[in-house]
Amino acid sequence: MFSFLGVPVDVAYHLVAGLTGILTPVAGGLAAVAAIIAFTMAVRILLMPLSLRALRGQAVQARLAPQLQALRQRYARPPERLQREMAALYKREGTSLFAGFTPLLLQWPFLSVMYLLFRSPQVGGQPNTLLSRDLFGVPLGMHWLSGAGPASAQGAVFAGVFVLLAGLCWLSARLGRLMTARAAGTDAAAALPGGAGLLVRALPYLTVVIAAFAPLAAGIYLLTSLAWSLAERMLFWRSASAAA
Repeated sequence: MFSFLGVPVDVAYHLVAGLTGILTPVAGGLAAVAAIIAFTMAVRILLMPLSLRALRGQAVQARLAPQLQALRQRYARPPERLQREMAALYKREGTSLFAGFTPLLLQWPFLSVMYLLFRSPQVGGQPNTLLSRDLFGVPLGMHWLSGAGPASAQGAVFAGVFVLLAGLCWLSARLGRLMTARAAGTDAAAALPGGAGLLVRALPYLTVVIAAFAPLAAGIYLLTSLAWSLAERMLFWRSASAAA
């Protein structure tokens, strides 16, 4: 285990294990899964001020989409001038190209802790009892390509997680496009440079790729976090529309 993450992993272990013990009378064999979901929700509540700031940044980007498209058309040949003009526009509006990515970046330490927690046979010198917990017979520390493999009952559990993740990614991307069209009358991704536009469109599906190489517990973390993000975005845009 990475030494600088030893203390966070130890803290996360005691939190998740404690929640598992509390939830066992109610959730039974799914208590550890419920504990991971509760832990993820606590993380998202902690990050909520930054998430709301990022959503405001996304709203500003949607409003700036027509101006960005005009800059691309005007400075199509001198790319250096285009970059300078776009940077100046973002600076005037108090935002940046990657303002909406802040919550995703800030979640990496928490996801890393969850990954290491379910990859460590021992935590704090004691056996990791969470590794004995499972979801429908699949240990929470298991990877998609380990054990019986993809074409098995265990693989079906992972496939269900991947399908749910992909569905949430699609809903999130669709909501983003609808809200952008409502705010700016255009697609914000189309107003970005080619590579950046593709990145914006593909980024939501990165969680599916991460889940494919992470323990099942990390996939549950990602699934809960993505559902939270979608609900957060819907509530933000509804409140913004009501205020407008």
